[in-house]
Amino acid sequence: MKDLKIVLRRLVFPYFRGYIPYFLLALLGMLLFSAGTSASAYLVKPVLDEIFVKKDLELLYLLPYAIVFVYFLKGAGKYIQTYYSAYIGQDIIRKIRDRLFEKMMSLDLVFFHKFRSGELISRNVNDVDRIRHVVSTLIPDMVSQGLTALGLLSVVIYQSPKLSFFALIIMPATIIPLQIIGKKLKKISHRSQEKTSDITSKLTEVFTNVEIIKAHAAEQYEHAIFAKQNANFFKLNMKTVRTSELSGPLMETIGAIGVAVVIIIGGKEVIEGTMTVGSFFSFLAALFMLYAPIKRISSLYTKVQDAIAASERIFFVLDQEPTIVSVKNLPLGKINTLAFENVFLKYGEHKALNGVSFEVKKGEKLALVGDSGGGKSSIVNLIVRFFDPTQGAIRLDGVSLSDFNLTALRTSISMVTQRVYIFNDTVAANVAYGKEIDLVRVVQCLEQANASDFVEEMGGVETVLDEHGTNLSGGQRQRIAIARALYVDPQILIFDEATSALDSKSEQKITQAIEAVSKNRITIIIAHRLSTIRQVDKIAVLRHGKIVDMGTEAYLLEHCEEYRRLAGTLAREEEA
Repeated sequence: MKDLKIVLRRLVFPYFRGYIPYFLLALLGMLLFSAGTSASAYLVKPVLDEIFVKKDLELLYLLPYAIVFVYFLKGAGKYIQTYYSAYIGQDIIRKIRDRLFEKMMSLDLVFFHKFRSGELISRNVNDVDRIRHVVSTLIPDMVSQGLTALGLLSVVIYQSPKLSFFALIIMPATIIPLQIIGKKLKKISHRSQEKTSDITSKLTEVFTNVEIIKAHAAEQYEHAIFAKQNANFFKLNMKTVRTSELSGPLMETIGAIGVAVVIIIGGKEVIEGTMTVGSFFSFLAALFMLYAPIKRISSLYTKVQDAIAASERIFFVLDQEPTIVSVKNLPLGKINTLAFENVFLKYGEHKALNGVSFEVKKGEKLALVGDSGGGKSSIVNLIVRFFDPTQGAIRLDGVSLSDFNLTALRTSISMVTQRVYIFNDTVAANVAYGKEIDLVRVVQCLEQANASDFVEEMGGVETVLDEHGTNLSGGQRQRIAIARALYVDPQILIFDEATSALDSKSEQKITQAIEAVSKNRITIIIAHRLSTIRQVDKIAVLRHGKIVDMGTEAYLLEHCEEYRRLAGTLAREEEA
């Protein structure tokens, strides 16, 4: 039970203070249910001794009222207990899920690169739901069953202390087997939750890339992979059932031994006249009813192991700490210069940047060109502080990037990437994403991004866009993305191959939009086409994580062999 205490201490007790009135009502329901159950067992004695043996007619007429009242007490108690226990559990789990999501959002990209998106979804949905089952159902049920067991135990001892000793002495024999079953279940639950993550990850991957799957006629291939994972999950679930259901027969067998002993000893006492028939059957009724909550508690104990395994996966996330933090939390003023000073970056053992230095000023456009893996995206990732340099410094007006408030820094930077994220919401909500919607500002940004014409044709800024922007062309999605980037009025604009997948007409509109919005800002462009490169003030040529040369296009064509090679490649691709 040590693991359960950790779960309660870390995930339940911190929230519990606000639920004390609800807990007291739930406890009242438990007490009513326990009292009703115990009273129903005790009523067996007067029914047999007073009514059927002594033939008390008056008591016979009173008995139905007593039975109705007792079962009303049980029913009302059960309802009150279930409702308020569920309320407490559901609301605590809501807060835990919020807390887990908030923690995930605070972590760095390194964390998200380590885990599949489906696994993170599984931890926030499936693992948390396993804990919900414990908090809202299993623990209240254990308390209720415990109180019921105590009430029935009182009846058992009251009717015959001697028989109760023989009936209950064998119960400790169940503790060791239950512990063994519990440990085994915990291990199986860990594996089961990992398989749940695998299935969730696979479904996420399939639904995200369904166009590619259908284009390659790979439906059967994907189904075969999913079917195999689903079959493994089924086997683990059946192993869980086989293990968890052992506790029931174990308790019934041990209980049957106790009842057999009691029948022999108690029956002998009734025959000898030392115990009344009513007392004996009341004892037996309470004993039979007593084994039910004890059996239920043992069954609940095995199910708690599943939640404990889930909680360990949740604790792992909650215990993570972000590595990208603000050192001095300085406010961000007007930005005039961005400078890289001998910057190195490693991803594990891979060297992404190797001594990169450059400076770009407000109003300038810098293009980054080079082969794939040259370090272009790494420079962008460092500017927005997705990662920090392994060595060297990045400065804004002479102040280290890490000294600024992280939220203020990222709000001052906007990115437009090759892959545009469009949400199933209005055009206005997509442009103002994450911020309060100002319709005047939305319209201004759409005009700056050369997007107002097609938005008006669609029905205006209140038009709802499909998920992934399927009711938009590639160029239209890019222009919505540029409008979104402009909405926060950034001081640094980054275009990461924003026109590489577009036709020439769409590219021309995007290029015009970039030219219009770049004034009075620092603009970084990862270029894939010569037409984009010609718009910039200077070009940095990267190879193997180093800047091999930097300057205007005319300068580089004359002095940089690497750029001439790249320019030739880009020209051939554009012709093709």
